[in-house]
Amino acid sequence: MAVGVFDLFSIGIGPSSSHTVGPMRAAAVFAGELKAGGKLDSVASLRVDLYGSLAATGHGHGTMTAILLGLEGFHPELILPDEVEERLASIAETGILNLAGSVPLPYGVKDMVLRPLTVLPRHTNGMTFAVSDAEGTVLHEATFFSVGGGFIVREGEEDAAQQELDESKKVLPLPFRTAAELLEHCRAQGLSIADIMLINECASRSEAEIREGLLHIYSVMEGCVDVSLKREGLLPGGLKVRRRAPDWHERLLKEGRDHGGDYHDPRYWQEWVNLIALAVNEENASGGRVVTAPTNGAAGIIPAVLYYALHFAPGMDKATQEDRDDVVVRFLLTAGAIGVLYKEQASISGAEVGCQGEVGSASSMAAAGLAEVMGGTPAQVENAAEIAMEHNLGLTCDPIGGLVQVPCIERNAIAAAKAINAAKMALWGDGSHRVSLDEVIVTMRETGKDMSSKYKETAMGGLAVNVVEC
Repeated sequence: MAVGVFDLFSIGIGPSSSHTVGPMRAAAVFAGELKAGGKLDSVASLRVDLYGSLAATGHGHGTMTAILLGLEGFHPELILPDEVEERLASIAETGILNLAGSVPLPYGVKDMVLRPLTVLPRHTNGMTFAVSDAEGTVLHEATFFSVGGGFIVREGEEDAAQQELDESKKVLPLPFRTAAELLEHCRAQGLSIADIMLINECASRSEAEIREGLLHIYSVMEGCVDVSLKREGLLPGGLKVRRRAPDWHERLLKEGRDHGGDYHDPRYWQEWVNLIALAVNEENASGGRVVTAPTNGAAGIIPAVLYYALHFAPGMDKATQEDRDDVVVRFLLTAGAIGVLYKEQASISGAEVGCQGEVGSASSMAAAGLAEVMGGTPAQVENAAEIAMEHNLGLTCDPIGGLVQVPCIERNAIAAAKAINAAKMALWGDGSHRVSLDEVIVTMRETGKDMSSKYKETAMGGLAVNVVEC
């Protein structure tokens, strides 16, 4: 199907959409095929091979444990945090995996075959699943690629998937692949970018379902923050990174009490934006429930900028709940439209183009969403998205220890501030600018191709090798 807003904003678990959500989804698909094909009763052994970036940074990103959960039949959008902890504890204690939820097999993380120096042709995030019977005959085998944002592609079906995507676009009332096409629809129809995206989404859902779904997405973002603010101590993984969000929240509340109870004192808008971004990404680093926006590694940017729109944008102090809901819906529709451009023309995978594809794309999407809800024209919205990405070009993906903690957590807060500044700069202009969003997206794609693999989620360069882990 054509990429839509609910593809870009999907609910899953941390810490990585490409290394956790995608692999879990692929494993669940494989398990489902075994069950549907009636092959489960004959399975005697299982083999999982991980390639490239998945193998190089899989331990830090929770790839192996996510795959175990997927093989048991769990899907990232449905599994609850308590279920994650319960099943992983059971597998670790007993050494038994329940394949597709019904066939017990002696299998665990240590049994997976890691091939970090082998990169399959389609994508660096490759994985192969195979099951055999008691005589060693392979019953079923499949290779998948996790291409960013939780999206997966099956080997051998790339052309068919692209054809299906192209066909699905034909049913969209106002299809677009480039920003130029999107802006032309806005001009011809006299509509905003959010309106264009809504019309296309209505090809598969009712407007009421879209609104309800987007408000649910934001409620999960809010819930992610609430849970994060209740956690204390160090983040898991061994880097001894301290959670900052709970202390920062208490300090902001104190500042509010000291200034007449106004918790959202405009003087502290930046601190609130930082807090939301940190809280989301600390929860993501904990393996908690988050919304890919458009990836887990960049999950804090859009919630932080949307929080700014709801609490610090002009006029929001007098807004009704319906007004605020409208802001959420329009913001996410606009951000989703910009996300489609990155997904169509480039990549949102850190393992493919570096962090510019994750944090850069999210910052660009957030800038566009903010410019939209602050009254920007389509040209100003496109300009905001362009400014944000232009100043994230070349951003590397080099997390220490393969953990989505340093520099990822702070990077979300910095990128959220960039998004807000980009929107404000665009709104002070008339929408005309020298560099188009399409040109910046192509530049990001080409920069990603030229970037050394050391800086694309392999833990072989940058901070990943120049900072001592413990």
